[in-house]
Amino acid sequence: VHLVESGGGLVQPGGSLRLSCTASELILDSYAITWFRQAPGKERDTVSCISSGDGRTFYPDSVKGRFTTFRDRAKNTVYLQMNSLKPEDTNIYYCAAVDLCGSWPPFGSWGQGTQVTVSS
Repeated sequence: VHLVESGGGLVQPGGSLRLSCTASELILDSYAITWFRQAPGKERDTVSCISSGDGRTFYPDSVKGRFTTFRDRAKNTVYLQMNSLKPEDTNIYYCAAVDLCGSWPPFGSWGQGTQVTVSS
C-alpha cells in the first residue's frame, strides 16, 4: 500500500487548506488513516485519525475545532480540511494507514508529504 499526499501550500494566518491522501489500494474499510506532521529531525505530531468501518474521528486539542478529516470511499481518498490556520501549523504533513487510531507503526508506506506554510 502506498499513500500520496497533496494539497499543501502557502496560506495567510486564519486561512484554510484541504489536504488529500490517496491510497494505491482499497484500504479505507480495513485501516484507519492518520494525518501527522513532522519536520526533519523532529517528533511526529498526530493531527487527526479516521477509523475504518464506522469512520469515527479523533483530534488532539491543538487542532480540535479547526481541523476535520473525512473520506471518500469512491475516490479511495481521505481529506484533511484545515481552517483557522496558525503559523504554528507550518510543517510537512503526511498520512499513513494504521491498524487502529493511536497505533503505530503504520501499514505500508507514506508519500513525501505536503508542505503547509502559514505566514503573512
